[in-house]
Amino acid sequence: MTTTSGPDPTAQENPRQMLGDFIRMQRQMANLSLRQLSALTEISNPYLSQVERGLHEPSIRVLKSIANALNVSSEILFEQAGLITNTEEMGDEATEAAIRMDRRLSETQRHALLGVYRSFLASGEGGG
Repeated sequence: MTTTSGPDPTAQENPRQMLGDFIRMQRQMANLSLRQLSALTEISNPYLSQVERGLHEPSIRVLKSIANALNVSSEILFEQAGLITNTEEMGDEATEAAIRMDRRLSETQRHALLGVYRSFLASGEGGG
């Protein structure tokens, strides 16, 4: 007899694991070690490791800190964590998140590119 005290076995997707996988992927794309992310977020290395493995459900404060350190929109992490379900603008958020996390761009370039991107969206509203 095998019993597990973990996530609901009927759930095909474990939201905590999906969030952890997403954070790990963003961290790896940013070329950061877990220790480096820990230092940037001021969150303990063991706790971040457990979040990435889907063992803990991080608080909003922790998610904001991780999002800031990874240059990812907090809303994207909130959605990954199941805290919000507004997927209507996900394409916009994903594009902005990609711009924010592109380490090849300077902060000034990121800001300028986001401004241009948003102006294109504003001028094209309703014309899709």
